[in-house]
Amino acid sequence: MVLSCQTKSQDLNVLFSFPEDNKEVSGLVYHPTNQLLYALEDKGNANEIYTFDLNGNLTQTVTINEVENTDWEDLSMDSEGNLYIGNFGNNDNTRKDLAIYKLDVSDLKNNVVTPSQITYFSYPEQIDFPPKKKELFFDCEAFVAIDDSFYLFTKNRSKGFDGRFYVYKIPNQSGTFKAEKIAELNSGDSYEKAVITGAAYHQESKQIALTTHTNVILIPFENENSFRQENLKFVDYNHNSQKESLTFKNKKTLYIADEKNKKKEDGGNVYEFKLLD
Repeated sequence: MVLSCQTKSQDLNVLFSFPEDNKEVSGLVYHPTNQLLYALEDKGNANEIYTFDLNGNLTQTVTINEVENTDWEDLSMDSEGNLYIGNFGNNDNTRKDLAIYKLDVSDLKNNVVTPSQITYFSYPEQIDFPPKKKELFFDCEAFVAIDDSFYLFTKNRSKGFDGRFYVYKIPNQSGTFKAEKIAELNSGDSYEKAVITGAAYHQESKQIALTTHTNVILIPFENENSFRQENLKFVDYNHNSQKESLTFKNKKTLYIADEKNKKKEDGGNVYEFKLLD
């Protein structure tokens, strides 16, 4: 049984649709200083960051030099406006090259950027590559940068999905580290509705938001002891699509992106989502 509470919300509203060339967005950050959205795409796409205004106009394409888009799955921002790319997509739980790349805020105006910091990491609980099908706990599509640490939220791909996901902590610095498992939480009993696919953090309200395909999970953050099941607040989108990323516009408004669904001919949008008291 998942212990949680419900929070009211309004329905999703489409802010804009991505261009045809950007239909697999997996990471999204709103930069309040320049009022732009930064986006990236996942495995099989270019090692680039795309900048959009709030009308959906592509204003810049930034090539990330000296690294490869093995499977970029999320984008995060720290309190100084630096961006971080999570190259940790691990669908088959076979990777041994997981990494996070830092992009300095002063470089974001350039068309080509080299990461100023690379953080390599591994999960000490993973012994086999891949593990047994009932133990595929080591994919990740969501993280946040808070103070001097990264917090990662895993995507459970195990056979017999039971809603479990893990919270890992990694130092925000150059080097190679063993991720520290600090919590085990539960997002629900349906893979299609409960897998964690994106994360964001709001500095002012000290709130973490996680997205699934059907709801956002809010977690008030004070320290690593905040990751307790009773702290999770589930807010329904009243909408089901392949949502892969989210970011705070302000403490009461989220921007959420989903991938284009070619079969249903929908998705590929950025939505505005209001949180209510």
